[in-house]
Amino acid sequence: MERRYERNIPALSDQECRLLRSKRVAVIGCGGIGGYLIELLARIGVGYIRAVDGDVFEESNFNRQLLSEQPLMGRPKAKAAEARVQRINPRIEVEPVAAYLDSNNAKEIVSGCDLVLDGLDNIRARRILAAACAEVGVPYIHGAISGWVAQVGISMPGDGLIDVLYPEGVSFRDRSVLSFAPSLCASVQAALAVKMLIGRPVETGTLYYFDLLNQEFETIKLDLGKKE
Repeated sequence: MERRYERNIPALSDQECRLLRSKRVAVIGCGGIGGYLIELLARIGVGYIRAVDGDVFEESNFNRQLLSEQPLMGRPKAKAAEARVQRINPRIEVEPVAAYLDSNNAKEIVSGCDLVLDGLDNIRARRILAAACAEVGVPYIHGAISGWVAQVGISMPGDGLIDVLYPEGVSFRDRSVLSFAPSLCASVQAALAVKMLIGRPVETGTLYYFDLLNQEFETIKLDLGKKE
């Protein structure tokens, strides 16, 4: 056991830590949620992270995005994610993909990964991601934030989670995000990701909903059906 992981024990076994180092994950979006996801997965010891984002840092990111720093203004977020992980642990392989997820590249982006994590900020991209994960057969962990609120759920290939959460025609006007919302959302996503990667049981068909303004937490069972 490397000393950097000794405090994972006994919450994780030595075998589970070794298993994490063999796993490959893709984080789609390196902003508010994605930056924290990459940090948490790197520190716990996931061996390969594909960091996907076509955006660059701007001043409006500073209130919530862990990877954003003044010297990185105008620099690609995906490359910043790579540099951050290399400062944490150079043994972790990071593949930066400085491109936005779209219908042309989505399948290639999620291929070859054991798990995909959603750090996106729009419904259209999430629908594209869901379709690509269904086609490739890889599960992904959805996360979304708005203001004081965060929500997380596991999407198994073709289960229609995104269609249930975001029916056709729905849109959101509130673009506010407070600093603590992405860190909470990413922490829940990362915990579920670790459990899935090491083979511990998780609940699918469930939405975890957090209202930090009113300090309310709900576990909502969803009516999901696999699409043919």
